[in-house]
Amino acid sequence: MTIRLSNEQAEQLETVATVDNQPVSEIIRAAITEHIERRTHDRQFQDSLRDRIERAQQMLKGTKR
Repeated sequence: MTIRLSNEQAEQLETVATVDNQPVSEIIRAAITEHIERRTHDRQFQDSLRDRIERAQQMLKGTKR
């Protein structure tokens, strides 16, 4: 996977990684994990996810023979 950062973001990320004495990749993985954790506990996200699953299930029912 490739991500593109602005120069400012890249510099800030490098600074955080250096201060925390961690690889940039670990900082990124931790941020992604934290974001996913927050989103999956968000009620609106859960409602949207349920709706998407229900629509996909309906689509599958329509394709069964």
